[in-house]
Amino acid sequence: MARGADSPQARHEQHLKDLRLLRRVRDRIDRDYAQPLDVEALARGVNVSAGHLSREFRAAFGESPYSYLMTRRIERAMALLRRGDLSVTDVCFEVGCSSLGTFSTRFSELVGMSPSAYRRLTAEQSQVEGLPGCVVKQVTRPIRNREATPAPGQ
Repeated sequence: MARGADSPQARHEQHLKDLRLLRRVRDRIDRDYAQPLDVEALARGVNVSAGHLSREFRAAFGESPYSYLMTRRIERAMALLRRGDLSVTDVCFEVGCSSLGTFSTRFSELVGMSPSAYRRLTAEQSQVEGLPGCVVKQVTRPIRNREATPAPGQ
């Protein structure tokens, strides 16, 4: 029995195929965060338009591909800044950012302080010494401003 293109089964199969493509994009961002990536390049990698990728990625993961990429970069930057052996500028370029200004702005938005203030604070506190890496990653994960403050009525 042939199924129509709009059958529930066909829609479900297409949804699963789309999710697999989106996971490939997310995995590429996780793996290649330090490379020059933009939404157009990510979209070309899975043969869809940049607009379609952005809409579908946001629907699946709750943020745009660019926001996800910047969060990965800032997480890595936080780890490098805690290590303390690189300058803020070196960390900026190490995580794939090409503009120190954009890096500092995004870092401040996600972490709540500038990269240099974060570096000073962690050097002074050394609060994560001796903790397993998985715990440090969870505790120090950047939180977007919209996630930090619940909307009124929630």
